[in-house]
Amino acid sequence: MAINLQNAEFIRSAVKRSDFPQNSMVQVAFAGRSNVGKSSVINRLLNRKNFARVGAMPGKTIHINYFLIDKVFYLVDLPGYGYAQVSKGERDRWGRLMEEYFADPDQMTMGVMIVDSRHKPTADDCTMARWYKEAGRPFIVVANKLDKLKKKEIEPNLTQIRQTLELGDDVKLIPFSAEKGTGRQELLNEIFACVERGK
Repeated sequence: MAINLQNAEFIRSAVKRSDFPQNSMVQVAFAGRSNVGKSSVINRLLNRKNFARVGAMPGKTIHINYFLIDKVFYLVDLPGYGYAQVSKGERDRWGRLMEEYFADPDQMTMGVMIVDSRHKPTADDCTMARWYKEAGRPFIVVANKLDKLKKKEIEPNLTQIRQTLELGDDVKLIPFSAEKGTGRQELLNEIFACVERGK
């Protein structure tokens, strides 16, 4: 399937449920902790430098942002979570928005959850994985920052991520480096297959 990833446009930011697009377009929803490099993964995926804003300050994505890729599918950038320097009120608002998104059957087609390959997933990561599982949609876990690991650390770290997040055998765990591009093609293949199924 030929999808022109360069043909990407920002459609809208959703701050409440009524802002969600109401159509049958495939949605691939990206989530990750605030400092996990989610924007960098998206930029690497699309081969665009600053498509998703990369901020020195984590927690830049505070809405649900919809990007239309080649008029074929939505890439959905969910708010980063687990960042302490945001007020409790703001965190609660994010939480409600995310709950509404995951509860809406017309939204997510496939999830992409980004974790840090160097560390054991946090309690927030486990909650996010549970949301993805309970939504009943296929999802993939991307273990970013692979370039920061020594070769001998990779397998044990991936095993720890799989066990901590209690991932079933049907959940693909992709070792990824936004820096080097490792894992990009594998993730794209999964996304393209999802788009093909959703047509």
